[in-house]
Amino acid sequence: MTYEVKRCDFENVEFYLGVWCSTSDTLKYIMAWLLFIDESGHDRRQAPYEVLAGIAIRDKFLWRFILDLHAAEERHFGRRYSGGSAELKGRKLLKTKVFRHAGLNCDVPAGQGPALAKSALDDGAHAGARELKALALAKLDYVQEVFGICAHYGCRAFASIVETDAHETAKDGLRKDYAYLSQRFFYFLDDRDPREQGLIVFDELEKSRSHILVEQSRRYFKDTAVGRFRSSLVIPEPLFVHSDLTTGIQVADLVAYCVSWGFRTSNMRKPAREDLAVRYAKAVADLRYRTEREINGRRMTVWSFAHIADLRTRPERDGE
Repeated sequence: MTYEVKRCDFENVEFYLGVWCSTSDTLKYIMAWLLFIDESGHDRRQAPYEVLAGIAIRDKFLWRFILDLHAAEERHFGRRYSGGSAELKGRKLLKTKVFRHAGLNCDVPAGQGPALAKSALDDGAHAGARELKALALAKLDYVQEVFGICAHYGCRAFASIVETDAHETAKDGLRKDYAYLSQRFFYFLDDRDPREQGLIVFDELEKSRSHILVEQSRRYFKDTAVGRFRSSLVIPEPLFVHSDLTTGIQVADLVAYCVSWGFRTSNMRKPAREDLAVRYAKAVADLRYRTEREINGRRMTVWSFAHIADLRTRPERDGE
């Protein structure tokens, strides 16, 4: 889809998140996909896998997507759960304690769930069994609706899934999990309208880590042949935002958590949590993107989720 403006009068042009390019006296709008990225399990403590995950959405749908998510919060919790500094994080909404509370032996009267959930949020210290159960059910139902809203807007999920005992690379280049996520995002864009571009939005890391990632990304997209090729579709410099202020990052966190604890392929040997595997991990899996590429002379199926057992480069592995 192309939007045209016959003169450079920006005061009368509706603002879009996309990229404008000049062609003689006409401005053409290039559709953009925003990939919001967050991580789960990177402390390598309890999580079975270290996951870097993202949710991609077209810019023209972003505001309606956000409004629908806010409305879902109000329906389930009786108010915005993520108001103030609170975040809709997987470890808060989907931890095992939430499932235990959802199974408490008490009734939540029909139609009273949101009010009871709100009461538990407003005054958790005095919440009884009914309030705790209502809040737990609200959390579980909300997450399910989040993934339904993602599907409604055509969102796609991306993930690099790293073994917690994976060997680290000794090189100073872009880490393999970031490179693989960029690769999958590029494949997705490459299969679409060539005028569509991708913009990556990260949860802001500790300042020094953010600087390192920006520099590694710059070198990858500027100094490597494959990086330069992919920069034709993926804008090389990422944006950094605060997760508690950015709805897309919070959705990416839910994706990362469900992938780490509930999603499994035949090569992922660690057990999944049964309470996540069917209802939530399956919904996330349905948001994956599937394509085909020529790899080493063979036509291969490539998914937007990549399992990584070793972060080292091939020369590093071969030199053992």
